[in-house]
Amino acid sequence: MPEPEVFDESVVKVERLLRRVAFIVKRRGRDILADFGITNPQFNALLALKEKEHMTMGELCEKLMLACSTATDLIDRMEKNGFIVRNRDTQDRRVIRLAVSEKGQQVITEVLSARRRYVASMLEKLSEEEKTQLAQSLDRLHSLMFSEKVNP
Repeated sequence: MPEPEVFDESVVKVERLLRRVAFIVKRRGRDILADFGITNPQFNALLALKEKEHMTMGELCEKLMLACSTATDLIDRMEKNGFIVRNRDTQDRRVIRLAVSEKGQQVITEVLSARRRYVASMLEKLSEEEKTQLAQSLDRLHSLMFSEKVNP
């Protein structure tokens, strides 16, 4: 078995803390979604469709990295629950475009508000300086990770 890599303690600590925070936020996010009767994959699809309206199923599959059969089942359930609507393309009637319904828009707004209330309840325990520092550090880390993803 190969020897494990040795990392600086700060790297180990930051990785562990990011993983733990992400786990807690994800778990709390699932609880919030359950209150609205929507699953995490459905909510991710709503956010993707809100970001780029009138996507085709293929575009959504690519964006969410889902198999088309999985996405079709997901969209069928979301349409049945009134979160999205399917519309024929005006240029090519064979193409179906997906859009967030009014109910779906409302769910997005309410879920994001509930998530932000949770984060706010945690951040209120920090000083203004700590909040500013945290936001700047996370923004910088995100920028580094994003540029690495875009320019490997």
